[in-house]
Amino acid sequence: MSRSIIHRRRTPAGAAPGAFVTPSEGPPPVLRVVRSDGESVVEETPAGAREAFDLVAAGGVTWLDLQGIGDGALLAELGGLLGLHRLAVADVANAGQRPKVEDYGDVLFVVIRMVTADGADRSAGHDRWEQVSLFLGRGWVLTVQEAPGDCLDPVRRRLREPSRSIRREGADYLACMLLDAIVDGYFPHLERIGERLEELEVEVVEAPDETTLAEVYRMRRELMTSRRAAWPLRETYSQLLRDGHPLLTSTTQPYLRDTADHVFQVVDVIETYRELAASFVDVYLSSLANRTNEVMRVLTVLASIFVPLTFLAGVYGMNFDTRAPLNMPELRWEYGYLAFWGIGLALAATMLLAFRRLGWLGGPRRSRSGKRREAPR
Repeated sequence: MSRSIIHRRRTPAGAAPGAFVTPSEGPPPVLRVVRSDGESVVEETPAGAREAFDLVAAGGVTWLDLQGIGDGALLAELGGLLGLHRLAVADVANAGQRPKVEDYGDVLFVVIRMVTADGADRSAGHDRWEQVSLFLGRGWVLTVQEAPGDCLDPVRRRLREPSRSIRREGADYLACMLLDAIVDGYFPHLERIGERLEELEVEVVEAPDETTLAEVYRMRRELMTSRRAAWPLRETYSQLLRDGHPLLTSTTQPYLRDTADHVFQVVDVIETYRELAASFVDVYLSSLANRTNEVMRVLTVLASIFVPLTFLAGVYGMNFDTRAPLNMPELRWEYGYLAFWGIGLALAATMLLAFRRLGWLGGPRRSRSGKRREAPR
């Protein structure tokens, strides 16, 4: 669930294959069982792994919904009763696995990452990512997630409705619907990112600052997290569709292809957003360069206006003896002071008018042929 870029494994280096350490700070696990016989659905909360296994052995299609991996003993006992490979159980406890699919003979193991809105804050960049491990066996499905709270409530509601076909299908269909619900949860996440990118596009162009740049980098980091979750799903579904599995019937294949199509759409959107977010950095730097150029242009215009004024003031500010043979008659002229200011102001006004006609002060710029260039609309 961490938003850290680097996932830190809890197992020590050199540990035996299949070893795992459950997080001590994690929430206590909650195990629920939903069992369907084709006509009715029963939801129960077993007291432990043995009671949950007895419900699986009772027949029908059983969904074991385990939320929380804080109890390693429960994971190990449940894995032993269901015949799960110890390496797969270790991948469940050592969260942060790359999305993948593995064939363990009579059990199909799938790792996928799920995204949900983090509490009341549903803004982009505040979504919660976690690993979901799915095991498919004959007549049962086991899902294990890191903490309570998910996007699987639509599947639960469909199981409770009597007329739904999900009650009459097998465990492979249920597993496919669970994976499809997790993939569909990516789209609201991407919509929130898209809305925030639209806002950032306006901010970058109109009023860019350090806060805007920090937000752009935060969105790029969120997109990088999304990409790490979605890209491996392409090969995961390609492998399922290409190789198949005895537990996946022909009825489930069209739904797998539909979910794979959703995965490809998610990847395309993520790549588009990544390119857009990367372009914001270039736009931000260009905006800063343009603002710097504007400031330098104003300073250059002011300096250019004062250059001739400084020359005139310097000439008439020299301490020449007016009684010398070559003197400055204007020094003793009655209106010399007013004439100096008149010439200076006229010179400044002439230069300002010339700068405006050149387009340096916001006016229409003239080309070399003398024609006026209109500003683009």
